[in-house]
Amino acid sequence: MDSLIPTDLLNRLFETAVAAADPMQVLPRVLGPRPPGRVVVVGAGKASARMAEAVEHVWGPCEGLVITRYGYARPCQGIEIVEAAHPVPDAAGVAATRRMLDLLRGLGPEDRVLALISGGGSALLCAPAEGLTLADKQAVTAALLASGAPIERINTVRKHLSAVKGGQLAAAAYPARMRALLISDVPGDDPAFIASGPTVGDTSTAAEALKVLEEHAIAVPEAVRRHLLAGSGVLAPGAQALSRCETIIVAAPVQSLEAAASLARGKGCAVRSLGDALEGEAAELGAQLARMAMTYASARLPGESPLVLLSGGECTVSLPENPGLGGPNVEFLLSALNTLDGAPGIWALAADTDGVDGAAEVAGALIGPESLAQARASGLDPAQALAGHDAHSFFAALDAQVKPGPTLTNVNDFRAFLIL
Repeated sequence: MDSLIPTDLLNRLFETAVAAADPMQVLPRVLGPRPPGRVVVVGAGKASARMAEAVEHVWGPCEGLVITRYGYARPCQGIEIVEAAHPVPDAAGVAATRRMLDLLRGLGPEDRVLALISGGGSALLCAPAEGLTLADKQAVTAALLASGAPIERINTVRKHLSAVKGGQLAAAAYPARMRALLISDVPGDDPAFIASGPTVGDTSTAAEALKVLEEHAIAVPEAVRRHLLAGSGVLAPGAQALSRCETIIVAAPVQSLEAAASLARGKGCAVRSLGDALEGEAAELGAQLARMAMTYASARLPGESPLVLLSGGECTVSLPENPGLGGPNVEFLLSALNTLDGAPGIWALAADTDGVDGAAEVAGALIGPESLAQARASGLDPAQALAGHDAHSFFAALDAQVKPGPTLTNVNDFRAFLIL
């Protein structure tokens, strides 16, 4: 491993995965020359400001507006960057989305639109459907996030409560020609679920959205129930208003895993990729992959190369009332730590590539064979922390957090086990 210590290698793998999805690296490969005539740039997501910066790096100053998370703005020459709240929307996001829609509705058939869409756009691009309020959307979003529902089901509800998702952003620009560039943060990379599909049609129904809320026991405001019973404005995939929109995924989790795998092999490690779309309850998946790591460790022969197990996807956490400070990646890792029970020769890192895991400005954490003993020696109870969904506090006390700050991209969770 070129004398790299395990923690250094794991940190390097995460950094490499993030760098592979940097908009400044991926967008110049697909932009091509600037189209003639009027070009308007719009977008939303945790990576959108960095995407706008990359566009202007290639095309020069542009007209437009993108919405990103607080703290994720980038300097642009012409494109306006607005910051708003994530994961629960706020008034700043609503006001910026309204201005974006007004800008698009004034375009004609000779105009061009470049839409920059990434994970986080479901909250940041916020236009409550007619008859609904921001408070309605905030209540439903917060409840869904706490329910442990998979992101696809959450986004199904979001788009049917929206006047901008489910193809409605592209429809607002019609008859202008739109090209949408997407950075995927969803398992399977379906454009309909990336930021709730503002540029693509959708086959789900308002009735299905209502069923999601009922199955996850979400207390639904009466205005939301009435709206879903009446249907929604989501566009079908073949709608005429979408006929002049081209949607392209420019970065996805699998590319980041491949970049990390290449680095690991270059350091003399064997690599097993478990896929980029692992989902489920974070604690359950953490225990499952920890058991897998122990199985590989027990089968190792003397002199074998180190082994790296890589995976991506999106874990969920079902939260009770008044949970501690946690997130899916650190909950995954805390469960893995308990399951490993000090097993020798195994290190692990789990972190979100956007730099934020759940309820803290922390990407994730890193553990090794001594971590459990160190925790107990410090008076920390990992089982209690796991039961209270307080993993961020646990790893902060252990000084084991991964804190890259805003990464300006988002290709979902990154997990790596290193077995020596």
